[in-house]
Amino acid sequence: MSVPGEARIPARTDAAVAVLPAPKRRIELMRLLPSGRASAIALAVVALAAGVYLVARETSVFAVDTIDVRGAPPSIAGEVRAALADFKGGSLVTLNGAAVVTRLDGLPVVASARYDRDFPHTLRVFIEPERPVAVVRRGPDSWLVSAHGRVISSLGQGDKSDLPRIWVKGTVSVSPGGMLSGDPARAVRAASPLARSPLRGRVTTVRVTPDEVALVLRSGLQLELGNTNNLPLKLMVGAQIAQSAQRATGYVDLTVPDRPVSKLNTQPEG
Repeated sequence: MSVPGEARIPARTDAAVAVLPAPKRRIELMRLLPSGRASAIALAVVALAAGVYLVARETSVFAVDTIDVRGAPPSIAGEVRAALADFKGGSLVTLNGAAVVTRLDGLPVVASARYDRDFPHTLRVFIEPERPVAVVRRGPDSWLVSAHGRVISSLGQGDKSDLPRIWVKGTVSVSPGGMLSGDPARAVRAASPLARSPLRGRVTTVRVTPDEVALVLRSGLQLELGNTNNLPLKLMVGAQIAQSAQRATGYVDLTVPDRPVSKLNTQPEG
């Protein structure tokens, strides 16, 4: 019951009314978007870059006029430049690098290769040459062969080399760029470490059968290696024995290198 003249107090309710501020997320997102001027500048930069690329691609601005060969002796460098001659005049920008490497890998004198673009006009290639470790003989013909068993090049009949000889049958196919297999490849594996051995220059022939690999020294002494396992140890022991019996013929069995068996015939001095 209300009393006349008394101020009326509204009834209290349990529900509270909250006034929330307007969301700002949309405003913040709008601030993150680039302005029209910034968008125009970005588009201009992209268009300029595309134009520069097209100019470099279609004109001689970055045309190859020099092929710089690194890591190879002059004779091999000449072969490399000749193999890449048709890349001259093309653009460095659109250079097919895979085609360059494939062309170089096809050269028998190249073990591995890589390339680099040296703007504005130079194609630079880095070469690891194949290194000969033996001479393959087939009748009157002979070829240099690398440690990988790859035939590098032919040798003229007047050409001399102190590398060990590997004789193959007339039915064995040998040509520059080809790979040896079977017994000739085993002979190459036996000849390969000789370049870093005290026996370097002292081995005339590498003989291979299905069960045996043997090195024939210039003195006539034969080092029987058995298989090509433990080659560094076998060669070290064989070199020590050969050094102490420089004028001996016969053989040294190095199949078990820590227990060599020898039969030596000492030649009288004179």
